Amino acid sequence: MNPPAQRSLPLLMAALLAACQQGPKEVEISGSVQGTTYHIKSVTDAPAETVADLQKQVEATFADIDLKLSNYREDSEITRFNRQKTTEWQAVSPEIFNLVSIAQVVHAKSAGCYDLTVKPLFDLWGFSRHQTRVPEPREIAALLPHIGMDKLELDAGQNRMRKRDPDLAVDLSSIAQGYTVGAVAKILESRGIQNYMDEIGGEMKVRGRKANGEDWRIAVEKPTPFTREVQRILSLHQQAGVAVMTSGTYRNFFEQGGQVYSHIINPKTGKPVNHKLLSVTVLHDDPTWADAWSTALLCLGEEEGYKTAEAEGLRALFIYGENKELKEKISPALAREPGL
Repeated sequence: MNPPAQRSLPLLMAALLAACQQGPKEVEISGSVQGTTYHIKSVTDAPAETVADLQKQVEATFADIDLKLSNYREDSEITRFNRQKTTEWQAVSPEIFNLVSIAQVVHAKSAGCYDLTVKPLFDLWGFSRHQTRVPEPREIAALLPHIGMDKLELDAGQNRMRKRDPDLAVDLSSIAQGYTVGAVAKILESRGIQNYMDEIGGEMKVRGRKANGEDWRIAVEKPTPFTREVQRILSLHQQAGVAVMTSGTYRNFFEQGGQVYSHIINPKTGKPVNHKLLSVTVLHDDPTWADAWSTALLCLGEEEGYKTAEAEGLRALFIYGENKELKEKISPALAREPGL
């Protein structure tokens, strides 16, 4: 054996190792947004300054969306729309127009259970400001005539909305987070990033694979209050990308007189839903649709929600309580999903 070649072998191995270490790796950026946190993992070989620039772009997008869609800001566009007690046409941003358009479709296909105009009821029950209470029946009855997506009209030609009832108010919180997840995904893909996990407050979109070539694995939380346990792990084989959105009754609720009241309000009764369904996880190509559908199915309950998911071909996981046990229903479309 030639001695020089023998001495060069460790150097060659070191060079190969260095080359491997210089390839794409998982880079994470994180922070606070919309009253919660965000974590974005992307597989990239971009330098640190490019990653820092990505975070600036993401957070600028968060700020812009918040200024348009937040129901918790007095200066947001949707708050200004709600404040106008008029039936005249009002110009709105494309974001609001598109979200309301999607909501109208989901409203119709969920027998009216998904309804953005429940804001006055949400406020009445105290969920908006964490000052929860059980209102008097007369208070609920006074608001019900002013609830309904049929009282909100869209003008597609000019990006305008009109209230048919001047007291109508719109709450975008059930769809805005999904839209935000989608907006971040578009930023990542515009930069050529094809492998990522984009998560905001537990709602997410994943695409491709991790840096080590493995699928992204997502934990579905057990729907129990005051604890953080895993109900099920989803291994997602999704090269084209998939959103995973979960809505539940087990986090935002209060108890009074031995009765539990969740923040999911039935627009027909004006009261929180009263069924056994605790959470719904929806997989969808589009995060905005996934967010709307997870809330709609949760409103419908374990039986009607399942029927709707089956009819619409939705990939949905239902977790409900029965005899003090947690049980699952899996829609046919989700049952066919690899990695379930």
